[in-house]
Amino acid sequence: MIRSMTGFASATGGIPPHSWAWELRAVNGKGLDLRLRVPDWIDGLEAGLRRLLSAAVARGNVTLSLRLSRDEQAGLMQINDAQLTTVLDAMAVIENRAMEAGVSLAPSTSADIVALRGVLEQSTSEDDAEPLARALLAEAEGLIQNFNAMRDSEGAALQAVLQSQLDEVARLTKEAATLADARGASIAETLKRNLSRVLENTEGADADRVAQELALIAVKTDVTEEIDRLSAHVDAARDLIGQDGPVGRKLDFLMQEFNREANTLCAKAQSTELTRCGLALKAVIDQMREQVQNVE
Repeated sequence: MIRSMTGFASATGGIPPHSWAWELRAVNGKGLDLRLRVPDWIDGLEAGLRRLLSAAVARGNVTLSLRLSRDEQAGLMQINDAQLTTVLDAMAVIENRAMEAGVSLAPSTSADIVALRGVLEQSTSEDDAEPLARALLAEAEGLIQNFNAMRDSEGAALQAVLQSQLDEVARLTKEAATLADARGASIAETLKRNLSRVLENTEGADADRVAQELALIAVKTDVTEEIDRLSAHVDAARDLIGQDGPVGRKLDFLMQEFNREANTLCAKAQSTELTRCGLALKAVIDQMREQVQNVE
């Protein structure tokens, strides 16, 4: 089954004190272009993500963004020894002066002291990047699976559209073959007139050159090869869209071949109905080409 190049997936997660949010999106591209926006202080994260994406995506412009935040409230609280010593020394000085002045002070509690600015503070610890990287890479695998599930779903819809368009090309090709056969009498009459004009002017002409001109007239009206190749291209395209794996480049090349045969058919038509049929073929082929641009 074919897969679309376009897709989107997002996810959130975290391990204390970190939380994060992912966004993974892709649009059409000629090759594989990976653009990662991830923290550079987590060793091995970007390289690991590139390996995962390269194994899961064959073609497209892919952007992966990771927003990582740290909960500063999740740290442990600890006593600032220097600040506590300063506060206690200050309290001792105040109590001594109060006693000398005959002023009675209420006793201080530990809660009073802890509440003073700077005595109790949040501890700061260095982030351990290794377990964080492992957790992020593990979650990225699920993110990529969801991303590809969306691209598979879009691919199934693309396949249905392309199959319908190929059916229409096959129908128009058969109609072109019928119209080409029906114009036989008209073509024969045209050849007779052309032959008469040639024979009237053959005096002193080279017999081989006359034969070549007659053969050229016949070739310019024969569309058998174009119709046969269009039928073969339909079979090839149906085979490609039924395969697993990236086939977008091959389909894109095949669309060029479809268009070339339809153009030649119109050029050789020499019939209003056959020209109409050829133009209808070109319209459907152009619609197919637009759809194929989305195929991985």
